[in-house]
Amino acid sequence: MQNTQEVKKESKQQKIISLCKRRGFVFPGSEIYGGLANTYDFGPLGVEMLRNIVASWWKFFVTSRENIFGLDTSILMSPKVWEASGHVQSFNDDMIDCKDCKYRTRADHVIEDYFESVGKSEKVEGRSLVELDKILADNKIKCLKCGKSNWTPTRKFNQLFETSIGIITESSSLAYLRGEIAQGMFVNFRNVLDAMRPKMPFGIAQA
Repeated sequence: MQNTQEVKKESKQQKIISLCKRRGFVFPGSEIYGGLANTYDFGPLGVEMLRNIVASWWKFFVTSRENIFGLDTSILMSPKVWEASGHVQSFNDDMIDCKDCKYRTRADHVIEDYFESVGKSEKVEGRSLVELDKILADNKIKCLKCGKSNWTPTRKFNQLFETSIGIITESSSLAYLRGEIAQGMFVNFRNVLDAMRPKMPFGIAQA
C-alpha cells in the first residue's frame, strides 16, 4: 500500500497529540476558532516541562562552562541577514496539493515513498519542478488522503515567514521571522567578542 509508513506515522502522531491535550501538556492553537494548522499552545504541565528542559539545557551547556556565552536574539531580523545566508534563495521545499482533497505535501517525499513501496529507488534531489511533475504523472502516484492522482503543478514554497514592520506595508519594511537561531548568533559574534573579551576557543549558545 502506498505511503503506509506515512499513514502509521500520522496515526501515531494524532494519538500523542490527543494524549497531550487530555493531560494538559499541549493544546491545538486557536482551537475554539477552528484551529490553525501546525500551531500548538503549551498547557499548564507543558509549560513547566518546557521550562525545566530549557533550564537543564542552559545549565549544562552555558552556566557550567566558562567559555560559553548565552544570547537571546530577536525573532525578527533584517532581510539582508537571510539573503546573505542563502535562506531567501534556497530555503525552499517543492510542494504539491491534491486538487480533490486539498492535501498539501512535499513532492519529493511522495515520490520517494511511492518508489520505496514498489521496491524501487528513485533519487529526486536536484530535479526540476517540471521533472517532478513528469514523475508524478507518469507513475500515476496517488494522494495519501483520498487515493486520487490529481496534483497541482509542483511549486517552490519558501519556509521563511515574511512580515512587515511599520504601519504601511511596503518593501522597505519587509522582515522575516528567524528561520533558525544560528544566524542571530553569527551576527552578534563581534558584539560578544568585544563585550566579554573571551579567550579562544569560546562558544555562543541560545536556547
